[in-house]
Amino acid sequence: MKNLLEMNGVKYFYQTKESEINALENISFSIKERDFSSIVGPSGCGKTTILSLIAGLLTPSEGAITLNGSPITKNDSRIGYMFQRDHLFEWRNIWQNIILGLEVQKKHKQPEKLAFAEELLKKYDLYNFKNKKPRQLSGGMRQRVALIRTLVLEPQLLLLDEPFSALDFQTRLKVCDDVYDIIKSEQKTALLVTHDISEALSMSDKIIILTKRPAVVKKVVDISFQGATPLAKREDKEFGKYFEMIWRNLV
Repeated sequence: MKNLLEMNGVKYFYQTKESEINALENISFSIKERDFSSIVGPSGCGKTTILSLIAGLLTPSEGAITLNGSPITKNDSRIGYMFQRDHLFEWRNIWQNIILGLEVQKKHKQPEKLAFAEELLKKYDLYNFKNKKPRQLSGGMRQRVALIRTLVLEPQLLLLDEPFSALDFQTRLKVCDDVYDIIKSEQKTALLVTHDISEALSMSDKIIILTKRPAVVKKVVDISFQGATPLAKREDKEFGKYFEMIWRNLV
């Protein structure tokens, strides 16, 4: 597979009232098509800043970010962003939440777009809930809705900013499996930011480890486990060895 995303020598500075803060220093890495990669690092090191730069929400102070060989643009429509909270609107039913992005892009009256949205709801067992309100769904189902809302826009790259952090542990394990299955089934490329090493290990083909601020890439670890799901991968005999190695690179 070719590289879909490339970050080359990216630096990012921002101003406070007191001084200029150097958040990122010479960040370089690449992600291949259909890979699931994760970024881990100390709190406050700039993980979410990297996602914001990739999404075109921020502009690098130096360096370049390309997607499929073309520069990232402001609010780039080729990129889907899944946040920590599902951000479903309680006054809209599930179907209305799913097509929200299409409405914003003025595509909600295109039959093929609506058919695709309906197909995703059926494929991932949410069609019977399309007239329900978000509060009537479990936390795990809400996250599936949020992911499908993003997939309806057919992005080339999915960015996931700690999307499971608000869930309890048992639900989190189940939703990790669900989200991973959907992303792999739809043959999407994904980049996850998480504080949870086990979560990163269980879902990723590659883990990018950052240093404390100003962040640089300390190490890139290719991951290979037996098991078809994140939960099954946690049972691999190599899981603990990977965990210890990554943890030692974070402290």
